[in-house]
Amino acid sequence: MSDPQDAPTISAEPSRSGWERETLERLAFATLREQQAARRWKNGLRLGWLLFVVVVFWLGWSYNAPTANPSMPHTALVTVRGEIGPDADASAENIMAAMRSALEDSGSRALVLLINSPGGSPVQAGLISDEIHRLKKLHGKPVYAVVEESCASAAYYLASAADRIYVDKASIVGSIGVLMDGFGFTGLMDKLGIERRLMTAGENKGFMDPFSPQTEAQRKHAQAMLNQIHQQFIAVVKAGRGERLKEAPEMFSGLFWTGQQAVDMGLADELGSLDGVARDVVKAAEVIDYTRRENVAERLAKRFGAAMGEASVKALRTSAPLR
Repeated sequence: MSDPQDAPTISAEPSRSGWERETLERLAFATLREQQAARRWKNGLRLGWLLFVVVVFWLGWSYNAPTANPSMPHTALVTVRGEIGPDADASAENIMAAMRSALEDSGSRALVLLINSPGGSPVQAGLISDEIHRLKKLHGKPVYAVVEESCASAAYYLASAADRIYVDKASIVGSIGVLMDGFGFTGLMDKLGIERRLMTAGENKGFMDPFSPQTEAQRKHAQAMLNQIHQQFIAVVKAGRGERLKEAPEMFSGLFWTGQQAVDMGLADELGSLDGVARDVVKAAEVIDYTRRENVAERLAKRFGAAMGEASVKALRTSAPLR
């Protein structure tokens, strides 16, 4: 019999070597992936900056300027379209800048505000209205409002600052009122057995919360604010329209009327269109549009910024060190 001690022993060295080789390969591939991700991110960042520079130059060259020679006699046009608000195309910032450019040009004989808007922010409309009065006094040029489909609420607020208002017989005009809307779900929550847990510092801090009951004092406070803004609106309309208004109890009730009715009530002056006003009233048939619009390059720039932010997050996640 052979001695058990003489039996060949099986070495664990090959197995250990295989494990070490596999680990080294994994580490090498992980390092390679990190380097590739870093290179992609660096190249993407360089390309992104290049595109950004190109967009900036494009914005500089493609700014929507007048399409004709502004030194020639013409009717200046600024369009008020859609909702009037701080983040809208028809914001006070955009409208006022366009009006200033229009009236500063030596060739403009008058400014026409072409309006197709359901209204919006009374603050933005008030800013535009004040600027219309200032610019008329500064430049000594008339400002006319021409209504297409609608000129309601805040849109009529600013239109009343114009020297004359022209409408189509079927336009919607008026809506001289103020609203504050919302929902209340307290009854539904009671039926469903839902408890609202709202913590505030200040007993009225959450009075517009739709899931909390509204007290009579809070309702009166909100109504007082609306009434005050409504009286400001009425005062602006009366100051702008003057003796042309044929006041009636329902005029300032929030109702709106057709263009023909608005003319009869003194809310508008005549039936007319942009071309007709330019040709027959301003006596300058050439119309130059000064409206400030977001062009394709600006939209691309915004999307570019969002895409770059998303790409940065992804790159950071990809290139994060392994744990």
